[in-house]
Amino acid sequence: MSDFSTLDDADLAGKRVLVRVDLNVPMENGRVSDTTRIERVVPTIRHIADAGGKVILLAHFGRPKGGPDEINSLRRVAEAMIDHVGHHVSFVPHTIGEPAVAAVTAMKNGDVLLLENTRFHKGEEKNEDAFIDELAALGDIYVNDAFSAAHRAHASTEGLARRLPAYAGRSMQAELDALTRALEKPERPVAAIVGGAKVSTKLDLLGNLVKKVDILIIGGGMANTFLAAQGKDVGKSLCEHDLTDTARQILANAGKCEIVLPVDATVAKEFKAGAASRVVDVDNVAPDEMILDIGPKSIDAITAILQRAKTIVWNGPFGAFELKPFDTGTTRVAQAAAKLTESGSLVTVAGGGDTVSALNGAGVADHFTYLSTAGGAFLEWLEGKVLPGVEALRRR
Repeated sequence: MSDFSTLDDADLAGKRVLVRVDLNVPMENGRVSDTTRIERVVPTIRHIADAGGKVILLAHFGRPKGGPDEINSLRRVAEAMIDHVGHHVSFVPHTIGEPAVAAVTAMKNGDVLLLENTRFHKGEEKNEDAFIDELAALGDIYVNDAFSAAHRAHASTEGLARRLPAYAGRSMQAELDALTRALEKPERPVAAIVGGAKVSTKLDLLGNLVKKVDILIIGGGMANTFLAAQGKDVGKSLCEHDLTDTARQILANAGKCEIVLPVDATVAKEFKAGAASRVVDVDNVAPDEMILDIGPKSIDAITAILQRAKTIVWNGPFGAFELKPFDTGTTRVAQAAAKLTESGSLVTVAGGGDTVSALNGAGVADHFTYLSTAGGAFLEWLEGKVLPGVEALRRR
């Protein structure tokens, strides 16, 4: 983290600390149904509060249109935070203006205050100077602890870092440490697992990874497009036949990067849980069958790669993991990676919504070196794109 200032570098006592967090949590029947994002920002909140700082939380929630509305208010999130933070969390239904100023002015050292949804103001997503100025007037220090929003150049994610002394929070610090360890300064050999449905959504990702990693393992529906590019009949499988030329170019331009595709597959005639299935080599998929998972030969080959790799970056499942028995490939590879991680022989960094769900389903999410819940920001980082919220934190 030498490129970034962290909380360890900040003088927090008595300071008003504006902390950008990700509280865009799922809700069911008016209650927070998954508190993972709340739990991830607790260390930053506690550190600042315990150091005598005044914690002023900034966050967005949902996709409000045309200003404030009760459905997208952060009030219910503030109530859910109290059990996790260990401090009382006050809430003010304003982001800027006199009520927000008054609430901040009334704070004592160690207090925690959540301001209303930043996206209730058009100046947030437009990164407008006037809105940035009003936010900056509420604080002395800015801390970004929302890597998941760092790919957006918004007022509360990028603009404030240009106005106030800026630091990475604990969650942001952990994310940047993990990502740097995975691709920027990795222990080699480095392997990447890329799955998911479509090549078209991950062209930038594949293009960047073939330049960064030693081994690129392609799975999921996107592997079918590569198999078709090699002249194999993939039957009724999900396949972007219009991108087979692109797939051939990726294979041809891989250079020193070893690209690994499935050699066998679990196929079925129906896309449903418990559908009758069989295992075939990828050369023997029938016209009325679809590939829904990798087969045992592919699992063994990938497991062998894990055993000789030192670092793994993972984005996307190998098959239709949400339907049994087509979760087998993802589960077995995940379990092998987790075992190697626990033995200390492999660094494992994974991210993306489906990947997180699959690893949770396999019971190994807590056994990976780092699991990113950042979604779009994680993917853009893998693609080699500049993340405005991260760049704004670099030491000047």
